[in-house]
Amino acid sequence: MMWWWLYLFIIAQRLLELAIAKYNEKWMIEQGAVKVECSHYFLFIILHSGFLFFIFIESFLLKNGALLLSPFLLAAFIILQLLRVWCITSLGRKWNTKIIVLPNSPLVAKGPYRYIKHPNYLIVFFELLIIPLLFQAYVTALLFPVLHFLVLKIRIPAEELALSGKF
Repeated sequence: MMWWWLYLFIIAQRLLELAIAKYNEKWMIEQGAVKVECSHYFLFIILHSGFLFFIFIESFLLKNGALLLSPFLLAAFIILQLLRVWCITSLGRKWNTKIIVLPNSPLVAKGPYRYIKHPNYLIVFFELLIIPLLFQAYVTALLFPVLHFLVLKIRIPAEELALSGKF
């Protein structure tokens, strides 16, 4: 039964993040930000929706939700969630799922952004590995980090270009 709650928590978390992103997008546009249209954005939607769908199929339908708890994986999941929140709060109103640039605004250089350029993408990569392992969805754990990496090969250069002001 705990697994359903964890699965629903992950879905609720993702929906809350989309609401935060929409709120931040509205605020940034009001401040004069430019939304950089990216034809690859739909890939993120497919990736994350597919991820949740595959976990559901692999864990709850194929295995009847009969899963064993791994304290190590649960601890890794909790740490990843804390790191995810750290990324979002470090960017504040600049955090978004879309590429939106606020002209003449310095890049955020606090929190995890002080150490690496795209920490959230690294965290999501590990989430796409750890979360399916928590649910013993091994095919999902193999497939989705690779798909994420492929989408990032498009996303990161687009983001870097936008942040350089050459969009």
